[in-house]
Amino acid sequence: MRSRVGPRHARRPVPTMLRGIYLPRSMDAAAFAMTTYGIPLLVLATTNSAALTGAAFALEWIPRLGAFAVAGALVDRHGTTTVLRYASAARAVVVLSAALLLPALPQGWATTVTVMLLAASTGVLTEFSYIAAETAGGVASREAGDRAHRVQSVLLGIDQVATLAGPALAALLLQWAGAAGMLTAIAGFSLLTSGLAPRQFHREQAAAQPVFQGLRTGWQTLRSLPTLGWLVTGLTVSNLAVGLLQAAAPVIVVKQLGHSTADVGLVWSAAAVTSLVAIAVCRRAIDRWGLWPVGALSATLAASACLAVSLTHTYSVYLALIAVLMAGEGGLTVVLRTLRSHLIPAQVFGATLAMTILLLLLPFPVAGVLVAAVPPALLGHVITGCAVLQALGLITAFARLRTAPGLRTSFA
Repeated sequence: MRSRVGPRHARRPVPTMLRGIYLPRSMDAAAFAMTTYGIPLLVLATTNSAALTGAAFALEWIPRLGAFAVAGALVDRHGTTTVLRYASAARAVVVLSAALLLPALPQGWATTVTVMLLAASTGVLTEFSYIAAETAGGVASREAGDRAHRVQSVLLGIDQVATLAGPALAALLLQWAGAAGMLTAIAGFSLLTSGLAPRQFHREQAAAQPVFQGLRTGWQTLRSLPTLGWLVTGLTVSNLAVGLLQAAAPVIVVKQLGHSTADVGLVWSAAAVTSLVAIAVCRRAIDRWGLWPVGALSATLAASACLAVSLTHTYSVYLALIAVLMAGEGGLTVVLRTLRSHLIPAQVFGATLAMTILLLLLPFPVAGVLVAAVPPALLGHVITGCAVLQALGLITAFARLRTAPGLRTSFA
């Protein structure tokens, strides 16, 4: 009979980065992408209304913003595993319930109310799981030290692969398998996320505090980090244009350009391919030139592509410009995540992460409201105005960051 050597917990293997971080993140990112891009398509398919599609986009994002104060505090208090596991399982229950309910409902107000509630509830649960997964990635980045941007580039690559496959899969399933097929796939990825969430062995217990105090803690920490604050400010302004293009995509592609819902998914999948290339290039460029030059070039690409989108009237050019825009956004996200992992103190990482993401996502429900309120024929003018604001915001932010310490230092 084999004798035991050491206590039982000492024999537990430490999860690898693949098993402990990258694999659960991949499953959650897939569910995130399919939910974010698939639910507005589901609303357009069931209601045939551009206004309701924009409203659903807003409903998908407004509850997410309210969830951040709770999510950040809960992650700091209970750890990433608990939040990731339960939020993902709850999302699976919600979308499976909708998959069973929608085929039995008659067309009309009952279907509309159901898909709107689905947008709101999945938005909340998706952000809980995202905060948990992102916090786990932040811990891994801090442990990587000067190679933090490499960990973040892998995590961002996972997100972009999900953005590559998720919208296309959601659109294809919606077109060929109906709402039940798309929602069942989202439930499957959610259950895999819940099941793969690894145990935590060395989590520091956060000091007990009221849940909503996390917002104040995150805001105070962000104010004490002006370098991160200016970058977040610029990206927040930029995200109004990006959110508007996301919210308007089903209307532009289906209603104005005359293409199918599958072609909407193809737009974002093509954008994800260029983002993956941009992420790989940015990782090597940061090693050689530092964060500021890479961020400034990425900002120039994103702003230029967004300004040109409103001038196009063909699907192929629209697809190409969205791809260039998201390539620039990919580079900016690598810069943001690297700065976050280096600058935010570990003991308040969850609360500060929640605050930064809250600020970055505030423009998205505004974009949904704009799409719901503005007639489709005038969307091009609104996109142009938001693109001008995006360019001004990014120029101001990177002008302020030009002399910030450490941003021109190479990481090789």
